[in-house]
Amino acid sequence: MASSQEEVTLLGATASPFVCRVKIALKLKGIEYKYVEENLGNKSEQLLKYNPVHKKVPVFVHGDKPLAESLVIVEYIDETWNNNPILPSDPYQRALARFWSKFIDDKIVGATWKSVFTADEKEREKNVAEASESLQFLENEIGDKKFFGGEELGLVDIAAVYVAFWIPLVQEIGGLELLTSEKFPNLYKWSQEFVSHPIVKESLPPRDPVFGFFKGRYESLFASK
Repeated sequence: MASSQEEVTLLGATASPFVCRVKIALKLKGIEYKYVEENLGNKSEQLLKYNPVHKKVPVFVHGDKPLAESLVIVEYIDETWNNNPILPSDPYQRALARFWSKFIDDKIVGATWKSVFTADEKEREKNVAEASESLQFLENEIGDKKFFGGEELGLVDIAAVYVAFWIPLVQEIGGLELLTSEKFPNLYKWSQEFVSHPIVKESLPPRDPVFGFFKGRYESLFASK
């Protein structure tokens, strides 16, 4: 078993919301780590060795033990380092946190992404409708709470970094209004609170280069139509 004292390495890509989740968890726990920026157009031997199944980032290496998939990594970090807990101690609340985190990946990430980065107009409209329906569930879940976990950052907040930082960015690129204070006042208020949190602020990538990267992808998609 890897001890919490062993070296920690994170293989990532600056523009990835999934990598950002792991960075937030590491910052929350105060864990020092080595960060390796991956070129996903020319994947390193290290990435292919440590994540041969998906060949994607993030990859978290603790000692010589690699882990893939952001939510799996965040839970591992929480179980290995006990300070500043990310998941609730109550089994039912812990199960709910896992449910909503998976909901974000299953129902929000794909639909909002395809709302912008899909060339077919009807397909885009279908994804906008699906995204709005799913965001409404999150709007109801956050209610008047400061964070999804209550007063402190938790698993669902970390999972929802995509909602708070990446959705505003891609909706601007696509000229859409997926997440606004008018449509989802509770969720919008949470997003502002979340990105202003000192630990999150330190973990987020710089907006302009990420915006430029995705803007380039968007323009390439529609230039090739």
